[in-house]
Amino acid sequence: MQNVLVVVDMQNDFIDGALGTKEAVAIVPNVLEKIKDFEGTVLFTRDTHTHDYLETQEGHNLPVPHCIKGTEGWEIRRELDVLRTTPAIDKVTFGSSFLPEKLLSLNAVDPIESITFVGLCTDICVISNVMVTKAFLPEVPVIVDAACCAGVTPETHKNALEAMKVCQVKVENE
Repeated sequence: MQNVLVVVDMQNDFIDGALGTKEAVAIVPNVLEKIKDFEGTVLFTRDTHTHDYLETQEGHNLPVPHCIKGTEGWEIRRELDVLRTTPAIDKVTFGSSFLPEKLLSLNAVDPIESITFVGLCTDICVISNVMVTKAFLPEVPVIVDAACCAGVTPETHKNALEAMKVCQVKVENE
């Protein structure tokens, strides 16, 4: 049995770049320690957009170019990225279609005991990837470490945690 940690979108643009917040900056040391102390497989997702971002549906709804592939803002925070041992899972939308594939393939080789999520933003990409994961691996316990997540605002962070609890996600370290 193995445990998996999914580090969602800990990228410069979400920490202190185009869409950064003080809450996002504050969780970086927590995420760093979580990765260092984690016994199991660690996966990273990376929000990935192209230069035509403003022409997309997301760009129309959130007209702030961010995480443009190849830019510094797209990169995973350096002190976290140096701990990455597997290729990042690039995703073009909130929830990754590739993350469940990766988790299912890991589970086929060695059953997954639990999947823990950390990262940014709790209320957009963390909750989206949690729900996608639960759809594909409904019997695997899913955990969110609240001390290693931040939302667009503190209020929407808390709302997302509450919504995930209702969907049978275990929320730790609130």
